[in-house]
This record gives sequence, C-alpha cells and structure tokens, in this order.
Amino acid sequence: MEDRQLLSSSFGAAAAAYAEHRPDYAQGAVRWALEPAPGPRVLDLGAGTGKLTATLVASGADVVAVEPDPGMLTELRRALPTVRALPGSAEAIPLPDASVDAVLAGNALHWFDMAVAGPEIARVLAPGGILAGLWNVMDDRVDWIAGLERVSGSAAIGPRDTLRRWRAATADLCSPGSGLASRFGSPEQAEFAHGQRRTADSLVATLATRAGMLVMPEPDREATLGRIRAFLGSRPETALGEFTLPLLTGVLRVRR
Repeated sequence: MEDRQLLSSSFGAAAAAYAEHRPDYAQGAVRWALEPAPGPRVLDLGAGTGKLTATLVASGADVVAVEPDPGMLTELRRALPTVRALPGSAEAIPLPDASVDAVLAGNALHWFDMAVAGPEIARVLAPGGILAGLWNVMDDRVDWIAGLERVSGSAAIGPRDTLRRWRAATADLCSPGSGLASRFGSPEQAEFAHGQRRTADSLVATLATRAGMLVMPEPDREATLGRIRAFLGSRPETALGEFTLPLLTGVLRVRR
C-alpha cells in the first residue's frame, strides 16, 4: 500500500511534463466505453492534467473532472478552463448520489483502493451507469517496442505499459477478489489502435513521466534514460526525426 501511495502521488512534481508529453486517448475507445451509458453525464476520475477529459469534451459529453493532486489539477484547469474540475479522489468523490451516468478513469483505475473506491463509484453512478478504465499501452508486438521494453526496465515501462502486460494486469482487475467484479457486472474488454507522434527525445521525456521513474534516485534515473536514448539512437525506426509511437487504448468496461 505504501509503495502504491508513493507512486500514485509522484506525478504532481512533473505535472507540466505530463501535460506536454503524455498521449491523449483513442476516440473510438472513448465512444465504446460510453456506448451503454444511460445519459451524457460523465465523471473523469483521477483526471490528471485532463488528457481524457479533453477527449470526452470533444465527444460532446457533459464532463466533471476530479483529481487529488493540486499540481495536476492546476494543469487541467489551465488547459480546460470551461470544465468543472474539483479536488477529490476515487475514495472520496465530491459529487452527490446518482449524479453521473458514467465514470471513466484514464491510466488511473489501478491506483484506486477499490475496497473504498468501489462503493464510492457505485454511489455516484445512476442506475445502469458505466464504469470504464482506459489505458494507453505500447504495442509490444512491434519489434522495436519489444526491444525498448527489454532495455528500459520496469520503472520506465511498467506492469500496464505494453499490450501484453496490460492484458495480464487487467485479468487481475477482473478477478473475483479484485473488488471490481464483485461490485459491478461482468467486465468487457476492447482495444483500439492509437498512436502518438514522437522523436527520440520526446519519447525519452514521455518515459521520464512514468511513476517508477519519478521516484527513482537521480543517478539510477539518468542511467536508465541514457540506456533508452542509446537504444532509440541505434534503431532505424527512431533514430532520425519524427515517428509514430505504436499505441493501443485498452478499455475495461463494467455496468453498475
């Protein structure tokens, strides 16, 4: 629990870099997540700097964002000044009962303490409401992504950062003891092709915003980033100019 709290609270110090370098979410993934929702009211829970919030706004949803970290919340409000953005957490949601039709969490659901957050999410959802987690993951079926994973280590490419790892971790979230399946209906999963234009330098900057990297001692962090830079410089796909980072947006969806 202490390790999870340390990692989940690490992002605020890098909020500006997170806002600059993290990808948005595939629009098709957001549409699929919301497809069964009974209405347009959506809570972006653990909204960070508003990456998912912006996609929801573009989809026409009536969005409220909730984020516990002040630095991340400041970035969200700067980027999306018309969105209602509140301090709060999955374990203490500052909304009335049955006030939203869907709760979405972008790269955040795994940080929630579902023993506490599960009842809170169920409380704010209207009958028939949807809970969906979305994750942007790198497609490790691509050869150079698999190589990047090998040289990067688990701090830079963690347990939900590649397709293979995300599928395994999501299976754990769906297990009977997870607190998710026991409180909501049977989970559905889908994956949607996505991508992000990067250079070697900007991909290094993206990986530097991973939680494991943010809490790593500075000498170890610089050594890890050095290995990543060297690898990207050695690959024809990434050594020269811009390239498309092959991503998928994976979705786990359950109905209250």
